[in-house]
Amino acid sequence: MKILTGNDLKTGAVVWWDGQGWSIHITEAVDAGENAESIIATESAARRVNAAYAIDAEQTEDGPRPAHIKDRVRALGPTVRPDLAVPAVERVGWDWVI
Repeated sequence: MKILTGNDLKTGAVVWWDGQGWSIHITEAVDAGENAESIIATESAARRVNAAYAIDAEQTEDGPRPAHIKDRVRALGPTVRPDLAVPAVERVGWDWVI
């Protein structure tokens, strides 16, 4: 599966394409499939997201899990400050990153 990620232009937060807009929760990310590049182009042009890109992910019972560790860390928040983590970390746990 292909999911989309980028940064919110207003807040800088890591966001994930949920099929209609952008969410800070990776659990809401949906498979963009072959439409990934056109969604990125449209959303970037509308200035809703910055530096958006498509990544490989697998669907798990806890939601999409990015294939690359960089994006797993981005999904949950800083590893050195768990108090700043996205709320989903309580559900999937830090072992999800590695």
